[in-house]
This record gives sequence, C-alpha cells and structure tokens, in this order.
Amino acid sequence: MNKNKLNLIFLTLAAASLAAGCGNKDAEALNSLEKDRFLVKTEKAVVRNLQEYILLTGSVKALDEATLYPRISGKLLRNLLKEGDPVKKDEAVALVERDEPGVVYEPAPVPSTLSGVVGRVYQDSGANVTPQTPIALVVNQSQVRVAVDVPEKYVGKVFRDQAAVIKVDAFPDRNFNGKVYRVSPVVDSRSRNTVVEVLVDNADARLKSGMFAEVRLIVASRGAALSVPAGAVVTQDGAEFVFTPAEGGLARRVPVKTGIRTSEFVQINGVQEGADVVTFGLYGLKDGSKIKVAN
Repeated sequence: MNKNKLNLIFLTLAAASLAAGCGNKDAEALNSLEKDRFLVKTEKAVVRNLQEYILLTGSVKALDEATLYPRISGKLLRNLLKEGDPVKKDEAVALVERDEPGVVYEPAPVPSTLSGVVGRVYQDSGANVTPQTPIALVVNQSQVRVAVDVPEKYVGKVFRDQAAVIKVDAFPDRNFNGKVYRVSPVVDSRSRNTVVEVLVDNADARLKSGMFAEVRLIVASRGAALSVPAGAVVTQDGAEFVFTPAEGGLARRVPVKTGIRTSEFVQINGVQEGADVVTFGLYGLKDGSKIKVAN
C-alpha cells in the first residue's frame, strides 16, 4: 500500500472519530434536558404610544381640478402657459383662432375657471379643436384629497374630522397628516364598501394627483399605554391571559384585560411595568409548566 493511500485512510478514520465524538456530546446534551420543560423567550411589558387604525389604500387627487375647453371651433393658435405654470382664475391658458375663410376674428382666449397650476396641456399649436376638445387641466393642489373604500364592518368607526396618516411611495420616510372631510351616506350594495375622503394640507406641493397612497384612519390612540407584543396574549374560552416566569422555573398564567391593539402590540392591564411575559414557546404551555428562558 503506498504512502498516499495510508494518509487517506488515516484522515478518514480521524474524521469519523471526531464526528462520533461530536455526536456523543450532542446526544449527552439532549439526554440531559427534561422532556417536559418548555424552551421559551420573554419580553418586558413597557409603556408605549399606541394607535389603533384601519389600513386602507387610495389615490391622491387635487381638491379642485378643472378641464378647460374652448368656446368656439377652430385651430389652436398657441398655448400661453406650459405644464407647471401658475395660473389665476379667468387668466387665458391658450388662444384659439376661428377657422372661417374670408373672415378675420380676434383670437379667442381659453380662460381658466380656477386658480392653481397647469397640470397638463393636451393639444399642440395648430390642432383642430371644438368646444368638446380638452385644452388643459388646471389643479389647485394646496390641499389634496384621498378617496378610500371602507368596508361596511368599519363604517361605524369612521367619522368627520377623524385623524388620518397618509404615506406615499415617493416619500417613504414621511407621514402626511390629514382628516376625514367626507363620508358617503350610502354603502355600495355590491362591494359592501362606503367611500371616505381624507383631506390633506399640501402647501409644499409634494403630493401629486394620481399618486398611490396608504391611508391609516386612527380609530383610537393612547399616549402612554402599558403594552406587550401582540403574540404574548393568549385567548381561550373568551378569556385573555399571558404567561410569566415564576420561581422554580415554572410558568404562571396571568389573566389580563386588553385595550388598543396594533399589528405589533396590545395594551394590557394585569401585569406590572417591566414584568417579563412569554412571547415564544406558548404552544402547549399551561399554568405550572416547567420552562427554560432562552438567552
């Protein structure tokens, strides 16, 4: 047998011996654990600012919008303003030349019906236009509205002047505060939703018509609420409780009353601030079960 084969056999035996040693240690550690002891993780009950809300989606729209049309048929002589230009009510945004052979007319203005900015110019110079041809879109975006569909089961929690928080993809780290200013008096018989509009101040013009928006309608809020992670509260037979570590490595079941709920936390009453509550390893856990708290 050559030297290389001997080295290979030696390395293989060494690796097998090492693996066996590791396996024996794991087996010993496993055998040393009590089979009826639960491995759990805990977090402390702390005071937080909580807001319970309904999460909805909608589209941003300027509070006031107007599509401008010419009063006569003819050719668009020229656009006087371009997209983004400010415009005052009754100011002309374009001129239309009446197209009648042998007759000379003064160009007819297309006036704006509100003050704001030109959001869109629809036609180019020389285009044939009629009173049904849109010339420009003027928007007043100092305030914007966001229309959302609220499911019927939440309608009783929505009211005028209710606080709302709006987020858009263009500014992911910024919240825009708004208020409900219109609640439809009817529920759609097919979708079972009602339309709610939220009004948002937009003095810096960051919010644009057409943006997709996430809307949080604040149902309830509490500035200083003792709370725990939502997963720590267990509900059984109509009763709510949490588990806390007790002396002797046992779990103690503590009845609690809950208040405001969010996707992450629940307001509770029944434990002291700073108390440890079990947040992981709750499956099968009972009052008096043996537990080991993981580091």
